[in-house]
Amino acid sequence: MANESSATLEKNFFMKLRGGADCPPRANLRLIGLSWLGGCLAIGVVAYLAAMSHATLMLGSFGASCVLLFGFPESPFSQPRNVIAGHFIASLVGLIFLALFGAQWWSVALAVGTTIALMQLTRTVHPPAGSNPVIVMLTLPGWNFLWTPTLIGAALLVLVALVFNNLPQDRAYPKYWY
Repeated sequence: MANESSATLEKNFFMKLRGGADCPPRANLRLIGLSWLGGCLAIGVVAYLAAMSHATLMLGSFGASCVLLFGFPESPFSQPRNVIAGHFIASLVGLIFLALFGAQWWSVALAVGTTIALMQLTRTVHPPAGSNPVIVMLTLPGWNFLWTPTLIGAALLVLVALVFNNLPQDRAYPKYWY
């Protein structure tokens, strides 16, 4: 009886892995063009200001943030509070775990898990920010990492998104602030 139950559970598990839904439709060419242009402009602004000021304003996760900000601006993950607070929380958690435990395989795992939980708790989930603790553990930055690139860079991305996403008449960004 126990073997039958175990076999059934195993079969159900593997059936779930097959999926069942169809792939979503491709975005229309206008949206693809707007997403491309918005991403280019946002990263271009951040990269240009970084080059001109000789400050570190770029963060690897910002490219993924642009996917959300310009490809899916209506998503809760794309809203200003999520982008800015999500990046801040994630970098802060990474820096705290780095300071307390060093860059260990288990400390980065705990930092990422803690980041996910804190973003959910504060309703500031921004999936690209989930990589910030990993970036912190790999680059070993100082506490100024919270300001540059994290806060200033995230704020610049949101600023570009605020202007760019409101130029077309059929788009409105953000959906909410708080």
